[in-house]
Amino acid sequence: MIRTLTLSSLALVLAGCSSEFQDELARDAAKSAVRPVLQERLPGVPIEPATDCVIDNATSGEILTLAADAVTGPTASTVEIVSEILVRPDTLTCLATEGLPSLLRGL
Repeated sequence: MIRTLTLSSLALVLAGCSSEFQDELARDAAKSAVRPVLQERLPGVPIEPATDCVIDNATSGEILTLAADAVTGPTASTVEIVSEILVRPDTLTCLATEGLPSLLRGL
C-alpha cells in the first residue's frame, strides 16, 4: 500500500513538470536508492561513477521504481533491480571505462 501511494505521489509531482525536469528529478531520486546498494555490494568502488553507470543503463520503469524506493529506503526489490542492471553488458562496459579509472586514480 505504501509503495503504491509513493509511486502515485511521485507520478503526481512529476505530472506538473517538464519532461526534461521529470527525468532529471527521477534520476536524482533513483541515485539515492542505488548508492547504499552499491556501497554494500561493491565496497571500494567509487560510488558516483558506479551510480551513474547503473542509472544510465536502467529503463525508465526501473528509474521510477528506484526513485520511489528513495522515499521508503532501499528494499529487497531495490537490490534486485540494481543487481539486474549491474550485469548488463553496457553497465559492465561503463563500470570498466568510468569506474575502474576512478578507482585506479584513488590508489
